[in-house]
Amino acid sequence: MSTEPRPDDAAVPPPPVEVVTVGETMVVLCPAPGEPLEHAEQVALSAGGAESNVAGYLARLGHDAAWVSRVGDDPFGRAVVRHVAAAGVHVDLVTVDPTAPTGLYVKDPGPTATAVHYYRAGSAASRMDADALADPRLTGARVLHLSGITPALSDSCRALVAHAVTDRPVSGALVSFDVNHRARLWPAEQAAPVLRDLADRSDLVFVGQDEAEALWGTDDPLSVRRLLPGPRTVVVKDGAVGATALRHDAEPVFVPAPRVAVVEPVGAGDAFAAGYLAGVLRGLDPVRRLRLGHLVAAQALGSSGDNAPVPQWSWFDGLLDGPWSPPDLTGVRAEG
Repeated sequence: MSTEPRPDDAAVPPPPVEVVTVGETMVVLCPAPGEPLEHAEQVALSAGGAESNVAGYLARLGHDAAWVSRVGDDPFGRAVVRHVAAAGVHVDLVTVDPTAPTGLYVKDPGPTATAVHYYRAGSAASRMDADALADPRLTGARVLHLSGITPALSDSCRALVAHAVTDRPVSGALVSFDVNHRARLWPAEQAAPVLRDLADRSDLVFVGQDEAEALWGTDDPLSVRRLLPGPRTVVVKDGAVGATALRHDAEPVFVPAPRVAVVEPVGAGDAFAAGYLAGVLRGLDPVRRLRLGHLVAAQALGSSGDNAPVPQWSWFDGLLDGPWSPPDLTGVRAEG
């Protein structure tokens, strides 16, 4: 049998991805753990961004995920794309901007927490607009995931997210929105009405209890749900306490967080969102979705990187279906 391609093979589109994430990923510079930046003589280079973190975790969990973004035509931009692709994420929808730089953020480890310094004003990603979601290759995606970071980058980025949640350019996709308020990008009084509107137009919303209180003055999951009546599901995360899923058609479901030795909290929220979304894609019930979110977040909490390795599914299965005390995952790490 001939293996020569048919003349029309080039016109056959690739199979659709399951999840599309949209947002800025920056190159990350980080000194050795515990070493203050001002005294560091060497730094490690990696990449990090909320939406590509979610895509990376979903890819590690066995799902087809694509990341839509814009990077500069510079070494940092090429490093970012290579880093995201190495996690198994499709990067062919990333645009290269020849006239704007790739964003940068630098970690500064301290005795009690890691400070983060952004250098992203005027970045290539800040030039994204609604056309970012016009590519026909997005057709058929089951989930479109966005965050509240993107609308803080520029007016055109805000229009992009508004277009995504209002006009639904990825037809049939569940629109997932992580509030992800970044106070360094815009103050709460400016962000609060914008993020509330975008969240309320989405299908699935992730929000931290602390950020909901800072933004909207809500003090418990039920008050967050009353503030956001539009989504099918609102997931309120309360750090080491646990997470509550509030749906239109059911009573709230709370699952306590497992016990974890925290190395660094950066990226744990993205990991939780990815785990929960993997549960949605796999048709898990609400309790198991929350459990899976916690279990993936636990891997991020135990790592100093923005995107930690995850265990095999056999490990997850035992904890998803077994008793939940909650489990003590201190010292439990996935092999790379």
